[in-house]
Amino acid sequence: MALILPFACSVADAQTNLAVTPVKAGYLLPMRQDGVIENGNIPEEVKPWQQIAAKDVFFKKRVWREIDIRQKQNMVFQYPGDDETGGGMYIEILLAAVREGRVQAFADDRFTIPLTNDQLAKKILGEPQTVTIIHPEDGTETDSVIYPKFNPTTVTKFRLKEDWIFDANEGRMKVRIIGLAPYQDRYAADGSFRATAPLFWLYYPELRVIHTQYKVYNGQNDVHRESWDDFFEQRNFSSSIIRSTLNNPLQEAIADHKQGVDALYTSEEIADVLFKKEHDLWGY
Repeated sequence: MALILPFACSVADAQTNLAVTPVKAGYLLPMRQDGVIENGNIPEEVKPWQQIAAKDVFFKKRVWREIDIRQKQNMVFQYPGDDETGGGMYIEILLAAVREGRVQAFADDRFTIPLTNDQLAKKILGEPQTVTIIHPEDGTETDSVIYPKFNPTTVTKFRLKEDWIFDANEGRMKVRIIGLAPYQDRYAADGSFRATAPLFWLYYPELRVIHTQYKVYNGQNDVHRESWDDFFEQRNFSSSIIRSTLNNPLQEAIADHKQGVDALYTSEEIADVLFKKEHDLWGY
């Protein structure tokens, strides 16, 4: 698509200002420098993970954890957006990337069932409604398919699938996120809460490129903003373990046998075992 430039705006200026792809329909990035500081919002490069040889893996366990974005430390996920975030919340960044084909969405956390945009629309918005439009001039009738409007605030949680690996070559535990899924609150027709359900799963290594293109809101200083890739890699979020392969032959979620405070204690116990495993292996 050709880029139409306004008078006195060079191609270089437009490309700089368009370094971040808007994620909301109709959101316009400024065509002039908005402020006295030079626009430094250039996408970062993905910092590649160091390869781990199979012979160096002394320990590996898989963990699923949940990020509740209503918690104070995680409220950056709810930031409505500005030029550095593409003008949208984190879920809107993901949806724009999926819609534009920059990352593939899957129905499961093993990434075996890819989803089309039509399937995603039904999953996220529900079944479309067919309405009949009567044209006032000639009285003819036309059927139109209308989807409900998506409300990004209904996405209240994200889940991560990750591997904990002790790399003997470096002598330390490493965490590798494998997948990420947004979870949406569902409501009945009377407005009562029904459940929280996954929308789709994304393969995290592919998502990292998208993450480098957008900045995370910093409540203390607008100059020092990290990318979403740094945010996840540095683990600047609060979460709790909801399932693991640690002493779990039946592959049960914690919620299957523990509730409330007991579930929280079990989550903390698993986290403590993983944290101490590095020291145990050094002792071994």
